[in-house]
Amino acid sequence: MPSVNKVILIGNLTRDPQTKQLPSQSLVTEFGLAMNRKFKSPEGEDREEVCFVDCAAFGRQAEVIQKYCKKGKSLYIEGRLRYDSWEDKNGHGKRSKLSVVVDNFQFLGGREDQPAAGVPAGGGARDERGVPRGNWEGANLPERAARGKPQQPFGEQTQFKEADIPF
Repeated sequence: MPSVNKVILIGNLTRDPQTKQLPSQSLVTEFGLAMNRKFKSPEGEDREEVCFVDCAAFGRQAEVIQKYCKKGKSLYIEGRLRYDSWEDKNGHGKRSKLSVVVDNFQFLGGREDQPAAGVPAGGGARDERGVPRGNWEGANLPERAARGKPQQPFGEQTQFKEADIPF
């Protein structure tokens, strides 16, 4: 019977990544990721649950995560679960740990060291979410927006022609 070992996570780093060199000379970067889940309890009160997961990236991915990620940075991760077990050094029996091996990742959010597109160096005013405020006319916006073509809102129905369907 076939099986699948695939994990997709979006969360924030709980600590700065730590990099080590393996005996094979390849790098491994280990970090923690926290994911929140908001829900209503049966009594109707708003609740929040946090899940903490240990992750490991290898090779070039380990280098990039070490260089550009710090505690609090948001990441999208695709990976697989890995189960490790070992005997405790202090004689407390067998220990085990479930972690995620990163196969692919993507940075989320903006870069802290550069202003957003069209925002003059120095930042400018920002709203409560950290989004730049100001007069955007003539700003360095993406080409599609500068041409005046409105982008279709997410979830809005689109009319397709039969020729548009690939099968």
